[in-house]
Amino acid sequence: MAAKFVLGRYVPYDSWIHRMDPRIKLAATVCLMVCLFLNYGTWSMTAVVGGFFFILAAVLLRCTHMRIVDVLKSLRSMWFMILFLLIIYVVVPRSNHTLPEAWNLNGWVVYWDSFAEAAKIMFRLITMVMITMTLTAATKPLDLTYALEWYMTPLKVIHFPAAEIAMTISIALRFIPTLLEDTNRVMKAQASRGVDMEHGKLMKKITGITSLIIPLFVSSFMRSEELANAMECRGYDPAAKRTRYRKLKFRFSDFVVLVLVNALLAGCIYMAVTHFDVFALFGVNAL
Repeated sequence: MAAKFVLGRYVPYDSWIHRMDPRIKLAATVCLMVCLFLNYGTWSMTAVVGGFFFILAAVLLRCTHMRIVDVLKSLRSMWFMILFLLIIYVVVPRSNHTLPEAWNLNGWVVYWDSFAEAAKIMFRLITMVMITMTLTAATKPLDLTYALEWYMTPLKVIHFPAAEIAMTISIALRFIPTLLEDTNRVMKAQASRGVDMEHGKLMKKITGITSLIIPLFVSSFMRSEELANAMECRGYDPAAKRTRYRKLKFRFSDFVVLVLVNALLAGCIYMAVTHFDVFALFGVNAL
């Protein structure tokens, strides 16, 4: 049975992604992000590579027992941004066009490139969120903190506060689902009191949003103070040398995943640099 989806929350299961070393998962996430945002030259190759990483992200997310439909529903607020980007691309088109005209209205030319750019950004953002959710759903916050601190270990030579920065990032990630739950709770409480944030005039919506933001700020400050008091009561000292109850060790499967991800990254960089076109191998003219 699929877990109830909460954005950014760890989902306790015993999948192979959960058993991976958090340092490898963090490195793999960064490599997949780099592969996703490379420029592959043609729209056809961009669509092929983007579709491949979307399917890969969906499979990995499913391996963590998360439902893809819930993730897509949580991104409904992105549609406004996608529409805004589309308007920008239509009003300010690119100087070099590879796709034909969509329409021509009294000298105002709109190319299909504008729609392709908006679609590319949309799929990249959705895939990026899915990859990030795979990391947070399959990695405990403390393990993620350890991975971040481990990667920042060389910076300790210049007295960089690696442990404090890693702890700050981990706490920020930990509070994402908590803030979302608080937002949902406050919205339901305001709706029960007659506040309508979806309908009505603009000023009424702004007033409704204000009634949502202020309780969230108050709740966030209260949670921050409670967390600080709890850490102080447990003797947390950022300047002290920390020890760990559980030591993380690389396994053979972790090295296999790391090699595969780096091979994928090398292949994507090669295709981006050389403008490799798989359609040319079959004699098809790519867009």
